[in-house]
Amino acid sequence: MLQIKNLYKVFHIGEINEKVALQKVNLLLKPGEFVTVIGGNGAGKSTLLNCIAGVHLPEKGTILLDGKEITRLPDYQRAGAICRIFQDPMIGTAASLTVEENLALALRRGQRRRLSRAITRSERELFRQKLSVLELGLEQRLSTPVQLLSGGQRQALALLMATLVRPKLALLDEHTASLDPKTALRVLHLTRTLFENERITTLMITHNMEQALDLGRRLIMLHEGSLILDVNDLERDGLTVPKLVDLFHAASGEQLHNDRLLLH
Repeated sequence: MLQIKNLYKVFHIGEINEKVALQKVNLLLKPGEFVTVIGGNGAGKSTLLNCIAGVHLPEKGTILLDGKEITRLPDYQRAGAICRIFQDPMIGTAASLTVEENLALALRRGQRRRLSRAITRSERELFRQKLSVLELGLEQRLSTPVQLLSGGQRQALALLMATLVRPKLALLDEHTASLDPKTALRVLHLTRTLFENERITTLMITHNMEQALDLGRRLIMLHEGSLILDVNDLERDGLTVPKLVDLFHAASGEQLHNDRLLLH
């Protein structure tokens, strides 16, 4: 499904603040795998997702999706196959449009744009059915502008929009980090319902080690641009946060001093 070979990404090449963000990253995701990604600040997590999404072009290496090389493909040409949910709930939706208008845009992702196309009765019924799964009452608020929704409601809507047309790959970039704990738990439950249970191939970045161990059946850790841990299904059984910290120490030769990782 997703294959990354020997990926390098360097920022500010030749300058005094040159930064190697990714180095020799190799990764293979099977269809339907849900993989959590952890690591401290500057480890290369978001850079990895940006390279996969086409926001950054790597200096070296190749990225293949479903057997097709997309390494140099512009981000807009990948958008039909790759969905992405960001940390900021305001990014994944169009604030000035209504709930149903946002869903209509998502439903027509990858299709040729037209000046206008009315939302049909059958589409509206589909939207109500899908929204009811969120259990947030949004199926009764189709005409509500999204800017009037809470952050948690917007993030839940963004998750639904991402899966309305099944993507080949989902990239979740700390999508619960800006939510309060109760709302974050609700959004994580929806993540499992909409992505993991539906076997959508997914990479999910989190700073929360408990989240990383709870979702999916595979966990990878980045450190200083390198992939230093890749814990599979069997190895995860019985794995706890303290044991994960020990694995980090053994793989990197360093103590884990990232407050955001250790506080969760």
